[in-house]
Amino acid sequence: MVTSRKENPDCEALMRQSLEGDRQAYAELLRETARMLRPYLSARLQSDAEIDDLMQEILLSIHKAKHTYDGKRPFKPWAYAIAKYRLQDHFRSYYSDRLRHAVDISEIDLLEPVTESGFNYESIRGEIEMLPEKQADILRMMHKEGYTAREVAQRLGMGESAVKVAAHRAYKALRKKLDGRH
Repeated sequence: MVTSRKENPDCEALMRQSLEGDRQAYAELLRETARMLRPYLSARLQSDAEIDDLMQEILLSIHKAKHTYDGKRPFKPWAYAIAKYRLQDHFRSYYSDRLRHAVDISEIDLLEPVTESGFNYESIRGEIEMLPEKQADILRMMHKEGYTAREVAQRLGMGESAVKVAAHRAYKALRKKLDGRH
C-alpha cells in the first residue's frame, strides 16, 4: 500500500513498487521527490520558473535512470546525486551562455568616446574632475600624462583589465554628460 503524504513516505518502497508497475506508487514517488528536492534547488537558484524547469529535468532524468536503481541502497542519495548533476549541467550551460555574450575588454576602444567627439582632455577637464576619484585619476593619467593602461594599473596597484573597465565606465559617464553639452 502506498503511504500517504502526511506520513513520511518510504521512497525505497515506493520505488520498488513503481518498478513492479504500480503507477500510483510511481506518481507518489515523483511528488515526494519533487517535495524533497525543492528546498535544495531553492537554495541554489533564484527564480521559481528556473526551479520548476530544472525540477522537470531532474524528474525526467530520474524516470530515464530508474532502471539503474537496485533497491539495496537508499533512494534519497540516489535522487540527490541525479539532482546535483542536473544542477551542474544547468550552471554550466548558464555560464557558458553568459561567456558567449560577454564583451571582451581587449576589443573596447578606450579612446573612441573622447577622441571621436572632438573633445580633448583640457576641454573636458571639469567634467572629468566630477567623476569618482579613481575614474578621474585613470583618465588623467591616460590622457593628460600619457600613461598606458598597463602603466596606470602598475601605478594604482590594479589589474590592467580593471583599469580598462573603469576607463570604459568613465567614458560612458562622460559621454552621457557631454551629449547635452555638444
